[in-house]
Amino acid sequence: MRRIFLSACLVLLAGASAARAQECDRGDDSQQMMNICAAEDYQAADAKLNQAYQDLIGSDDADDKKLLQAAQRAWISFRDAECAHATAARSGGSIHAMEVSQCLTRLTDDRIKQLAAAANCQEGDASCASPDEGDVQ
Repeated sequence: MRRIFLSACLVLLAGASAARAQECDRGDDSQQMMNICAAEDYQAADAKLNQAYQDLIGSDDADDKKLLQAAQRAWISFRDAECAHATAARSGGSIHAMEVSQCLTRLTDDRIKQLAAAANCQEGDASCASPDEGDVQ
């Protein structure tokens, strides 16, 4: 399983390297360009996530930093495994890279919201433990 995941990561990285040679053109609806644009969208979301994480970890005390670091590492593992699972049926197809990038972007955007909610949480506010609580239908 680990070997398959590592192989998938290498393929994704190789595709991302090739994609960097060409910039996103949203007017071009070829699969290759959609893959490039989706990869750029993910890179932008990942940069925002890294900033949100750095902002939050910089404000925590030592014990909270350790907990946040552990949570972030676990979340990254979850995100990568979830996207690998969610897109496995199209593995090897030309759309696969785009779907992986879109999945990574979606989950990363959700995590950014979680970290932003935690950054704005006042001590003792129990509602901050679940920022999406109001979104339940």
